[in-house]
Amino acid sequence: MNSDFRADFVRQPAGLKHHPALVLNADYRPLSYYPLSLWPWQDAVKAAWLDRVDIIAEYDEVARSPSMEIRIPSVVVLKDFVKPQRKVAFTRFNLFLRDEFACQYCGATGDLTFDHVVPRAAGGVTSWENVVAACSKCNLSKGSKSLKRSGLSLRKPPRQPAAEQLRNMGRKFPPNWLHDSWLDFLYWDAELEA
Repeated sequence: MNSDFRADFVRQPAGLKHHPALVLNADYRPLSYYPLSLWPWQDAVKAAWLDRVDIIAEYDEVARSPSMEIRIPSVVVLKDFVKPQRKVAFTRFNLFLRDEFACQYCGATGDLTFDHVVPRAAGGVTSWENVVAACSKCNLSKGSKSLKRSGLSLRKPPRQPAAEQLRNMGRKFPPNWLHDSWLDFLYWDAELEA
């Protein structure tokens, strides 16, 4: 995988000094895996102060105000369950995630754009079933031709993903930086390989 391309979609903590907090739903699962559900430490402290989250793990560092001090949260769990979305939004990010950040014609990972399988000039619509991730080379090669005329073939047919499928797909792309306190809460519900 070309991690540089995927990193364009994820805000990475600039260093440990920012102390992001992993946010878990009330069932102790992350709200999202890719991008990983993170809050700045200030938001985590505010949510704890407002009694909207429970602090599960903390950093060693302390935040101080004139009247109090609190260890900076590294993992928080929401007190109220947030129901996951059932319908997946048709966005560029979700399309690339569905296609695993790879060209659906040649498998290349980098310099991705999207392509209409049935060209718009031929009446193709912009939908989950007609749009795929494509590298610039394949996209230019195909142009406004049909698949048959272009000589290209799809690695898999484009389909609208279910929300759970997209969440599972996100687990395949762990972030570049994980704090040790997060590891117990990530991927615990993933299916074990035999």
